[in-house]
Amino acid sequence: MTTLKESRPAPPAAGKQSPNKPQRRARSSTIIVTGLLLVVALYFLAPVYWVLVASTKSTADLFSTNGFWFAPTFSLWHNISQVLTYDGGIFVRWFANSVIYAGVGALLATYFAAAGGYALAKYEFRGRNLVFGTILAGVLVPGTATALPLFLLFSQLGIANTYASVLIPSLVSPFGIFLCRIYAQSTVDSALIEAARIDGAGELRIFHTIGLKLLTPALVTVFLFQLVGIWNNYFLPLVMLSDVELYPITLGLNNWLSQVDRLPEFYELTTGGVLLSIIPLGIAMVILQRFWRGGLTEGSVK
Repeated sequence: MTTLKESRPAPPAAGKQSPNKPQRRARSSTIIVTGLLLVVALYFLAPVYWVLVASTKSTADLFSTNGFWFAPTFSLWHNISQVLTYDGGIFVRWFANSVIYAGVGALLATYFAAAGGYALAKYEFRGRNLVFGTILAGVLVPGTATALPLFLLFSQLGIANTYASVLIPSLVSPFGIFLCRIYAQSTVDSALIEAARIDGAGELRIFHTIGLKLLTPALVTVFLFQLVGIWNNYFLPLVMLSDVELYPITLGLNNWLSQVDRLPEFYELTTGGVLLSIIPLGIAMVILQRFWRGGLTEGSVK
């Protein structure tokens, strides 16, 4: 009778890792990264949640209840009504001004950035690197450093305290030109441009029909950066504008906030106005994010 020996797995060879070790290490890395992302998301979303909760409270409830939970009295609709009707609806005027400043400024700045980045990427001319280096230097200059010189210049030109005094500085985006140049170098094929030239297309037509289409993901990024930057801009309108009816939302809400010591009801107006002011940015992000997803899959193959 032959005896069957119990089969045992061979011990792993020296220097070889167990196949389960990489899996456990990858799982641990995933947990750590997910935890960090949750902390970052909480950091950014907590103020938004606080604004949402605060906008539903009266002034008394705002200071007598938990800041991160709703009060027994739900005053959101009353607060929003007060925001929209106070002082003849001045908030609506501020909101329209912000739409003009941010919408028109971001749209034109994106177009100019696309044109500049496309030209720097696809045209050979003397001094191209010098121009690009100057633009990169412009990225390092903060807007607060140029606000006062611009005010003095616009005052001499007679356009201070006008829509143009806020719009014109918003049309320049050094970061947008930098991003569009890098993206155009990697996505716009020179052979495609040469083929369009052979077919008789002019340079402007090539840029508008081929260049802008291929640059769409970069343009969405530039547009959102400019939209958020102009919408939240405070210092430039503060320096340029003295007429209350030309104020954007940021300046108008700060004007209300400065009066809370004298009139506590301005707390309700300020929190309600802040809630309304963040809605357009959220809508823009939701609508335009699909273009980002489309850009990430460009050039992929099955």
